[in-house]
Order: sequence, then C-alpha cells, then structure tokens
Amino acid sequence: MTALSSSEQDAGGTSPVILEMRHITKVFPGVVALDDVNLSVRAHTIHAICGENGAGKSTLMRILSGVYPFGSYEGDIVFEGRTMAFHSLRMSEEAGIAIIHQELALIPELSVTENIFLGNEVTDHGVIDWIEARKRAQDLLARVGLEVDPDTAVKNLGVGQQQLIEIAKALSKNVRLLILDEPTSALNEEDSINLLNILRGLKAKGLTGIMISHKLKEIAAIADAITVIRDSKVVADFEVTAGQVDENRIIRAMVGRDLESRFPEHTPKIGDVFFEVDGWTVEHPLIPDKLICDHESFYVRKGEIVGFAGLIGAGRTELMRSLFGRTYGTWLGGRIMIDGREVTLPNVKAAIDNGLAYCPEDR
Repeated sequence: MTALSSSEQDAGGTSPVILEMRHITKVFPGVVALDDVNLSVRAHTIHAICGENGAGKSTLMRILSGVYPFGSYEGDIVFEGRTMAFHSLRMSEEAGIAIIHQELALIPELSVTENIFLGNEVTDHGVIDWIEARKRAQDLLARVGLEVDPDTAVKNLGVGQQQLIEIAKALSKNVRLLILDEPTSALNEEDSINLLNILRGLKAKGLTGIMISHKLKEIAAIADAITVIRDSKVVADFEVTAGQVDENRIIRAMVGRDLESRFPEHTPKIGDVFFEVDGWTVEHPLIPDKLICDHESFYVRKGEIVGFAGLIGAGRTELMRSLFGRTYGTWLGGRIMIDGREVTLPNVKAAIDNGLAYCPEDR
C-alpha cells in the first residue's frame, strides 16, 4: 500500500470525487479539534478514516453532517460539485448525506416501521399512511438483508439487527453518502461480517460510504481508500489495492511510531474453581415452552477467561443475562455456586452484591 497525496489520488482514481472537505479547522475552548484538515472521497467507494481516540475523526464527520453547523468552523465542504453550508442535520440529509452515530438513535418501544420513518413519516393528506409505510419499510429491510416483521418492537431485536435498521432509516431519505461512526464497535464477529457485506452490496448499487473504525482488519477488508488523522491533522492518505494493505503501516501513521508488540505478553495464573453453574434452565420470555437455556452447566477457575461461542440465536447473551439477576426469560431451575457456596440471584442487586458485573453488548 502506497501513500498518495490528494492530488495524486484524484488523478489516478477511477470514479469522480463526490466530496471534498477543504482546510477544515474546528476549535473548542482551549482545544484545537481539527487543524487544516483536507479530505477527498470518490463516488461509489468506501473511504475509511482511522485515528486514535481524540484524533478528531468524529468531529470531522459531525461538521460534514451539520451537527456542528456552518459558521462554527473554518473551511469549505464541497459535495457533488456544490459548496455547502449545512446549518443542521436535516439540511445535510436533504442534500443526500446521512450519519449513523456510535450510539444508535432508535426508540426501543416503537416498531421497526415507526423507527425508520420517525420524523419523516409517510403521509396521505396530512394523515400517516401506515399501510404504505409498512410496505416501504419491508422494501428497505430487504435492501439491507434483514428479515424481520416491520411491526416488531425494536427492543426485541439484537444490536446487529438494530444497526441494519439504522441503515434502512438512512436509505429511506435517499442518501447518497452514508457516514458510519464505529458501526461494528458493539457487534460480534458474525454481525460485523454481515454488516460489511451489506455495505459492499450498497456500494455496488451506487452508494458512497465513509467509515470510522479502529478495527484494522475490517478496514482492510472493505475500504477503497484510507485517511489517517493524528493530533487533529491528516498525516496520511492511502489508496488501497486489494491484497496489499499493510496494517503495520496504518498503525505507524496512527500512533506516530513503530509498535514492536501490539499485545503485551501475559502468563495466566489459573487457580481453583470460583464460579459454577449447574443445570441452568430458562424459558423464552415470549414463546411458551421454548427453552433458551436447557440444563446448562459450566465452571470458571480463578484467573481464567472462559469464552462462549455460537451463532446468532444460540443463546449466549440470553444465558449471561439470565445468570445476572435473571434479567432475561423465566427461570425454571438450576443453581449457581460462588467459591463453593450456593447463591440465589433473583435480581440485579443480588448479583452485584455477590460480586458479579455484566457488560452488555448494547453499550
């Protein structure tokens, strides 16, 4: 992979430039968040933006999407050949730009259809046309490869499915440039692979994407070009040729030095059995007689990390939630032992009081 200047990229690319951000500078009180940043994105490509936390990646995208309005920064945004002055998120969406933030902006209690068209309702003579809205929602879900009932409440869907609903919501606004800020940060590997495949399909149909991510393997798999931001400045632009992505080169650009070891050496000290589950049985909260945990048993030793693997729907998350204060499903039987002592954890407080903590997939 060879570093190129913006002008070299423009000269050697195969598709026209759809977006240019020229000399963008953004200052917060006492902090220069972006310092004379230039970004050039070609149409029908996936452009990745990399950098350490605090480098300025998300700030740049918030300027592009109108979250930070025109006048609050210096520099120009040129989209599809026109200089833009976005004063709000709605203005950028009307121009064909949509952003999906790290934290999903869905309302759990509303249906998939309601979430997709929230603030952009399908109406007929001033009245919401739910039949047409549901039909359009089905078409949009098909575009992102999600097979769920549009009437399903979002709270009953996994994080990976919710991420696809966010993309469907963006597509409902006729988006031509889609910005994804850490789209796979809360997804497991299978959901991440599915999301990347969806993005490839949308790119093939003419969509342009900008993706912020720390996951270099994903960037190598999907990006056509990479921009690296460090300490509020662009320090490298890479045109990606299939099979020639050098992760170490990206890391060197991100941190400003070579890393001899990405992962520190660690020798575990495994002790006696500390946490044990025996015969754990839990019924599905919505489907009677369906077991999501069927007499599950396992143990964990002190100083040990135990991994649980499986396909979507296998019951990994459900098992952990049911153990942590029975926050999922209906408990039918089984016992938990900590340091050889049987404990009862009927609620979250009891789980915490016994030294357990739970980090959910939805941050």
